[in-house]
Amino acid sequence: MKRSYSLNFLYTLLFFFIASSVAAQKAKDFYTIINGVSEDRIEQDIATLAGFGTRHTLSDTLSNKRGIGAARRWIFNEFQSIAKNCDGCIQVSYQKNYNEPDGRRIVKPVWINNVIAIQRGSKYPNRFVIMSGDIDSRISDPNNYTDDSPGANDNASGMAGTIEAARVLSQYSFENSIIYAGLAGEEQGLYGGKGLAQYAQEQGWEIIGILNNDMIGNIKGVDGVIDNRTFRIFSEPTPANESERARKSRRFYGGEVDGISRQLARYIHKTVRTYMPEMNPKMIYRLDRFGRGGHHRPFNDVGYAGVRIMEAHENYTQQHQDIREENGIAYGDVLEAVNFGYATKLTAVNAINLAALAWAPPALKELSIGGVVEASAKFKWSKQNDENIAGYKIYWRDTTSPTWDNSRFVGNVTEATLEGIVIDNYFFGVSTVGKNGIESPVVFPNKVMR
Repeated sequence: MKRSYSLNFLYTLLFFFIASSVAAQKAKDFYTIINGVSEDRIEQDIATLAGFGTRHTLSDTLSNKRGIGAARRWIFNEFQSIAKNCDGCIQVSYQKNYNEPDGRRIVKPVWINNVIAIQRGSKYPNRFVIMSGDIDSRISDPNNYTDDSPGANDNASGMAGTIEAARVLSQYSFENSIIYAGLAGEEQGLYGGKGLAQYAQEQGWEIIGILNNDMIGNIKGVDGVIDNRTFRIFSEPTPANESERARKSRRFYGGEVDGISRQLARYIHKTVRTYMPEMNPKMIYRLDRFGRGGHHRPFNDVGYAGVRIMEAHENYTQQHQDIREENGIAYGDVLEAVNFGYATKLTAVNAINLAALAWAPPALKELSIGGVVEASAKFKWSKQNDENIAGYKIYWRDTTSPTWDNSRFVGNVTEATLEGIVIDNYFFGVSTVGKNGIESPVVFPNKVMR
């Protein structure tokens, strides 16, 4: 049934009246999650990971004290301890792929072993949101797998944050599933991410989004800037595997910066602004840093939403460097260069977004838009089969704005009209709103009404 502007105010009042008490409890949960992230535990975990000497993908796998084998077994055991403390709420396993030498950075046959910890959702166990950190490390020569490579910031920080997020969120139950992933082979060519993305496809997983954490512990940039509040969210504009038809359609209907990964970035930005206003999330309209890559990319390549979360100011003297001193400059990715308080904040950023996405109702699969040569914008969608959905919210923004700046809750309906809003002047999207007050990521229209 069509809803017009005249009823919107009543629907909005009704929605907020019903959802206010539940939403207040969820807000309290978010603040509890933020406060539950422990700086001491993160420092200990980063120190432990750096203490394995090297975690190079091709390093020793037999020692219990040195090399990537010891590191991944320690990560596996940490997840197992978390599972024990939550009565088995997390399932821990290895996901592995065998790789022959590639003539580049895989110089000998190797098994790429990812550590995967799954916290199953109560309602949608096959729908996943993923947080990942990298297990491996490297120094100046990417094929040097024997010398010390502590990788304290790159990427013990992201791996420690992933483990800590699991500790905190394992105390809650969610409708959707969460995966805490330790991915190997990143420095050799994103092999761990490729393997897990392929596995996800084979298993038919429905992935809400991937939050790849790669370097979340440095606050002093090589440019001299010191900043413990700002962080970057990298996201590609449109799916890498989109069809030619979708690409051509975009020329006429828009959406150049509205792919699923970009909507995930906006979701994270909004959540942080709401619950951690002291932080400064900075959306970067780029897949990754200039000419470089991270473990969200293999997921993007096959059509999954994924972003990279990382520090705002990198220090290149402390990443991919042999440990040494030259001209008074200390080189090397060592423990002393990590700011544990900052890593704690970015871990909390991840934790509240994992929780929000895991508590969120399903996003729309299809969204039709119309209103050509009219003084209104029209929308139509199929109602979700979920009794916990309160309704739907239409978002719109100026075509030059990076964020969704205007919204209107329209109730639990299948179509709606924004009277007086000219379709030509804005971009639009719709989110699903749960009775708990939590929303899905915004869905950009993918069909046009005729």
